[in-house]
Amino acid sequence: MSDPDQQQQLEQLEARIKAVKKRSAPKPRADEHHSQAQLAWRMVIELVAGLGIGFGIGYGLDVLFGTLPIFMVLFVMLGLAAGVKTMLRSAQEIQEKKMVEMTGDASDKDDRNEGA
Repeated sequence: MSDPDQQQQLEQLEARIKAVKKRSAPKPRADEHHSQAQLAWRMVIELVAGLGIGFGIGYGLDVLFGTLPIFMVLFVMLGLAAGVKTMLRSAQEIQEKKMVEMTGDASDKDDRNEGA
């Protein structure tokens, strides 16, 4: 056997190994996929939870101290700020996941083009 024949056989073997790895690669589960509506509800719930917790703490302090609703207003504003911050963090997390998926897909396409 000559050296070019061995090289060609190695390339064919590598192509078959890649094909087998692709077939046996774990597939993403359907229940792990989040639709846009689910993500939107998650953000709404985070915002409402921040407002609710702030309202509860503020109202509790107002009842405890017998003050005007000063603590309630203050803690509702703090709860709103915390809810918005949590929403932004979730949005950034989702965006980073999408970017990783996009760059991962691009590297797979490059690998496929190299084999051709």
